[in-house]
Amino acid sequence: MITEIGIVAGEIWHDLDEHGPSRFSQMMSRIDRPKELALMSLGWLAREGHVIVRQDGDDFQVELRK
Repeated sequence: MITEIGIVAGEIWHDLDEHGPSRFSQMMSRIDRPKELALMSLGWLAREGHVIVRQDGDDFQVELRK
């Protein structure tokens, strides 16, 4: 499972690098992965300091840390 979380974290990073800051729901439609797996991967990236995550209504705004 940890390997799959890492792979999806890489997909999220590449998606944000290509598309810039995005709502989590928009990013989910582009990466096409299970929501629970994407949330675990996003948490990994946030813990490592690679992304900034902000609450945006019922969604999250996600961007790469510069």
